[in-house]
Amino acid sequence: MTPGKLEQAVTAHSMITRRLRFEDELARRIGDMLDLADSPYEPGQPIPVGWHFPLLGCETARQDLRSDGFPGLGVPMPDLGMPRSVAAGRTVRFDRPLLFGAPLTRKSAIASIKHKDGAAGPLAIVTVAHEIAEATSAGDQPPAIYEEQTYMLLASPYADRGGADPPVALPANVVRTITPDDTLLFQFSALSFNSHRIHLDRDYARNVEGYPDLVVNGGIVTLLMTEIVRCDFGRTIRSLTLRNTAPLFCNRPISFVADELATGLRIAALDHNGHLAAEMEVVTDEL
Repeated sequence: MTPGKLEQAVTAHSMITRRLRFEDELARRIGDMLDLADSPYEPGQPIPVGWHFPLLGCETARQDLRSDGFPGLGVPMPDLGMPRSVAAGRTVRFDRPLLFGAPLTRKSAIASIKHKDGAAGPLAIVTVAHEIAEATSAGDQPPAIYEEQTYMLLASPYADRGGADPPVALPANVVRTITPDDTLLFQFSALSFNSHRIHLDRDYARNVEGYPDLVVNGGIVTLLMTEIVRCDFGRTIRSLTLRNTAPLFCNRPISFVADELATGLRIAALDHNGHLAAEMEVVTDEL
């Protein structure tokens, strides 16, 4: 979908528009969550690429939440008779920086819903699209960020298809290894207003959805990857494509590996057994 064409693409689903600001207090909380000693918080300074995730929170009333607690992103996530929702991936374009303290407009809509029959039963693929633009006295500027996130709605409980696969040797290009704990999952969920119970309610995650532990938010993995590009490689992301292949779990280490590409970088997240769980390709300024 072409940035700036959200209205034309939305036919069967309503679009929600919100007026927002990214204030310095929010930036400080993200910096504290990431254990960053120094971060730019001054009004008018660019927001680090990837830090816009709190702007995509959905203000869904508790009575309207799905049974799994997921409020959706920008717009409420439908139920469709499928009680599980999992993040499948996202694509993001960063056409210009957002600035701390600047008035912003976010437009969000469900761009498409596709029904399919999977190996474990029926499922639906829901794509949510967002545009974030600076709002001025002359009107909204062209979108600074365009993002599409894809979710799978499922009727069947989680099944670990990997079984008891033995660990594999980690490659030499590991950039960081991070073990997300309950506190990190809570902080990210609070910042993004994400009440999805698989990230917060261990009994629910285990006994209802069939996971072995709390599931790490897909947004955490995305943020950690963009921080690697920014902090470890010193590059600015112009666009990214992320694909989730397997869930990651609380209190289990995640290893991030990086490879150079002709157009940027490929960052992969490996689970505690060394298996691929998520992969991101980024196009950077350094072409």
